[in-house]
Amino acid sequence: MKLLTTLLAVVLCAMMVNSVQAQKLTAENVDEIVKAMTLEEKAKLLVGARNRMFGGGAAIGNTEVLVPGAAGTTQGIERLGITATVLSDGPAGLRISPTREGDSDTYYCTGFPVGTCLSSSWNTELVTNVGKTIGNEVLEYGADVLLAPGMNIHRNPLCGRNFEYYSEDPVLTGKIAAAYVNGIQSNGVGTSVKHFVANNQETNRTGNDSQVSQRALREIYLKGFEIAIKEAKPWTVMSSYNKLNGEFTQESYGLLTTVLRDEWGFDGIVMTDWIGQRNTAAQVHAGNDLMEPGQPAQSEEIVAKVNSGELSIEDVDRNVTRMLNYIVKTPRFKGYEYSNKPDLKAHAAVTRQSATEGMVLLKNNNETLPMADAKNIALFGVTSYDFIAGGTGSGDVNKAYVIDLEQGLNNVGFSVQEELKDLYEKYKAYMRAKQASETSGRNWFMGRGVLPEMPVAKMFVEKQAANSDIAVVTIGRNSGEGGDRKIPADFNITEDERQLLNDVCDAFHAVGKKVVVILNVGGVIETASWKNLPDAILLAWQPGQEGGNSVADVLKGTANPSGKLPMTFPIAVMDHPSSINFPYDYSPQPQRGFFGRQQSVKDVNYTVYEEDIYVGYRYFKTAGEMVSYPFGYGLSYTDFEYGQPKISKKGDVFTATVSVKNVGETAGKQVVELYVTAPDGKLEKPACELKAFAKTKELAPGESETVTLTFDTYALASYDEAQHSWVTDAGDYTAKFGTSVNDIFSTVDFKVSALKIEVNDTLNPKVEINKLSLK
Repeated sequence: MKLLTTLLAVVLCAMMVNSVQAQKLTAENVDEIVKAMTLEEKAKLLVGARNRMFGGGAAIGNTEVLVPGAAGTTQGIERLGITATVLSDGPAGLRISPTREGDSDTYYCTGFPVGTCLSSSWNTELVTNVGKTIGNEVLEYGADVLLAPGMNIHRNPLCGRNFEYYSEDPVLTGKIAAAYVNGIQSNGVGTSVKHFVANNQETNRTGNDSQVSQRALREIYLKGFEIAIKEAKPWTVMSSYNKLNGEFTQESYGLLTTVLRDEWGFDGIVMTDWIGQRNTAAQVHAGNDLMEPGQPAQSEEIVAKVNSGELSIEDVDRNVTRMLNYIVKTPRFKGYEYSNKPDLKAHAAVTRQSATEGMVLLKNNNETLPMADAKNIALFGVTSYDFIAGGTGSGDVNKAYVIDLEQGLNNVGFSVQEELKDLYEKYKAYMRAKQASETSGRNWFMGRGVLPEMPVAKMFVEKQAANSDIAVVTIGRNSGEGGDRKIPADFNITEDERQLLNDVCDAFHAVGKKVVVILNVGGVIETASWKNLPDAILLAWQPGQEGGNSVADVLKGTANPSGKLPMTFPIAVMDHPSSINFPYDYSPQPQRGFFGRQQSVKDVNYTVYEEDIYVGYRYFKTAGEMVSYPFGYGLSYTDFEYGQPKISKKGDVFTATVSVKNVGETAGKQVVELYVTAPDGKLEKPACELKAFAKTKELAPGESETVTLTFDTYALASYDEAQHSWVTDAGDYTAKFGTSVNDIFSTVDFKVSALKIEVNDTLNPKVEINKLSLK
């Protein structure tokens, strides 16, 4: 009898094991799969499968490279039907390898306008459409998540990755990011909003400690992420490299759990930015569900620390559950048969049009633009013939082509002076060959450098003035991942560029002809010292692979620029209060190794955000400082008139309406920006803050539209550190309706009831911060 009982028990156990082994992951059985997983399988799931950064793209173990050139892959567990998923870089399009060994097909992706260009559109509908198009390429090339958008605040103009990011303002950042995420994810693929948080410089980005007050952190640096997460529900968030108030963000429970999940309700996964092994157990506990790019030692550490009691199995199971809930949403898990054939021609049309709407017309004296009567163009500036579509590093896209400005002008019917073109083409070929020989070890992060400007003899410039209808001069800048910009010869124009501008303007103006300057840049440059010289200035940004066509459309008048600045153009970079706490002149000492090996180097090992809440226009407007071009500024080829705005309230939501009429002779769009000035209260506040914006449709001459702008009482709140609360004071507020922060066409006073929302006392600075006060 005893033997029979034993045999029955063995059979029952075998049946149970077979039942567990037969289980395959579905959307309905996540909890059961977690229970069926071994500790080693759980640890494997929490660590990425590929090592872009440290292993040249090699896969861990036997993991298949699913999409060549993708940034990372999660690990699959075949026994349980857990598929691997693919993570690919963005945000100006999908970044994968364009060619594959043994394969004659190509896998190019569309290069879209960079983040600064998209945000300059102030058009959430347009950004959603761009997102939908990018998301289609993510889907059809077999990826599951695009590692985008970049959402870090433009704390300082010199940050090397500002071209990927949107604005110095958190509301504009959050709304544009939400639109982008919604567009991408409408394809059934995911996004990863990044870099969470306060990753506002590239210098020593993996070791720098951002020391920020709780108020500035919540009002400026977290707010955009909060808006995007609540309005768009991104599948993933990427924790940044840097420290925040003494603790790595990737190991911060207060950031990744208390704020992100408990306060904001985020229910997706958090992945680390691409870094080597740190304290993996601390990352798991904090709420990092996926360690990227992944190393076997990280899985081994998870197993060892669970077994030793240093890491709880409850933390591991929590993260594994989130990973499984993410996986079951992905196209790869669902068995989507991707084509590898997105409609690149149609997508090129999207990027060509969207770029024009993000271009900002900074100056247009005497209706120089559009160039309706010009035929023969003297095209100056080496960047005119070597156009910059986007920045460098992981934000760059492997695109099939880039239309330079010379090509674009020809494509819309202009003629470019051949003698001048020939000179620049020869210079470009020579400099590219010279550059290649000098930078043979340059890695893909650095991209292709911008060529120095070619000196042009004054007599030759005068010859071009005699034989041309108009001059166009392009100034180019590029930057990217791993380094910040410098003031000389980057933020400031070079002596050769200044000489070229002077000579061209002198020669062409002497014979009654005009000069247009094109800024093919990713971020802010100095304009105050030379903007009086040309007749028109068009800020084209880095407008994607169709850039030359897009600029030509605007110059010809086929498209009317309607972009507005998403950041301030200061007179000098040191006018920004953040500049005294930014590594604008830092160079690492080779004999001491990489940045982080030097201890206690100001603005390298640590950066104190002493400007506090006074970032960008919040400082310039409150301090009364002059700027070259204010936040929100941008001209049009037409003119607009505005009706008297009205504000109503229903529940906790304020709704503002205002009519906009095109009173010019050209069809165009206009942005209405709503700033709010709060009454005096306990907390010091900026002179005004952006709270809402809206853009019209394209209005024909004489046509009107009433736009609607909404915000709630919480949007008016400031963070009171003493009360650990968001506080909106009761009283009389002033809504300021404008076309820039300095150009207000109407104001409306409205009453607000008090609001107080207590939140967690977390993410406190470990040092005293000497915060800027403008009282």
